[in-house]
Amino acid sequence: MAVEREVEVMAGGVVLGGTLAVPDGAQGLVIFAHGSGSSRHSPRNRYVAYTLRTAGVGTLLFDLLTEDEEAEDDVTGALRFDIDFLARRLGEVTDWVFAHPELSRLRVGYFGSSTGAAAALVAAAERPEAIGAVVSRGGRVDLAGGALQRVVAPTLFIVGGADDIVLELNQRALERMTAPKVLEVIPGATHLFEERGALERVAGLAAGWFTRFLGSALEVETRP
Repeated sequence: MAVEREVEVMAGGVVLGGTLAVPDGAQGLVIFAHGSGSSRHSPRNRYVAYTLRTAGVGTLLFDLLTEDEEAEDDVTGALRFDIDFLARRLGEVTDWVFAHPELSRLRVGYFGSSTGAAAALVAAAERPEAIGAVVSRGGRVDLAGGALQRVVAPTLFIVGGADDIVLELNQRALERMTAPKVLEVIPGATHLFEERGALERVAGLAAGWFTRFLGSALEVETRP
């Protein structure tokens, strides 16, 4: 199992806190884009990240906003739904990854939650050759707008069956996409996937998607 380490991620003109872990022999790295009001310490995203590393995929969780931006957003609420801003920030973090020799060899994917999923889709549309796969957990993917048609990375939407409004929004967004795409509905699950076994199902689906399209250290180790 890869050891997590805290890193400082340069994104444009700001420094963001990040948690990086890459298993030996990993072929892929998944960058997490958390939802509004969350951070890199999100227990749900950390659980998914742990599952991905168990499957041989590297992970980078980072804070989309600086402390000052968080404080401003707590007052105005303007940044958490500014998808263009969040996508640009995610793209700058992706550039930071590719600028590091130890990471630049890895195939990159995005895992986005809530508004972070919309940011992930917009950022993936802007970097069609760089992003190998996208997974959305309970994502407000409708907020990606016209970027949906421009995404080329294989994309997996995971939605709770009891999350009625978000499920409908995901179904509509899926129809607009031309990239390889799948919608997985977890029966009985609500928006935060707090029901027994729901988050485990999310993590398993994400691990399967990313190992399929990014590769896995375990494939390297077991290959004859």
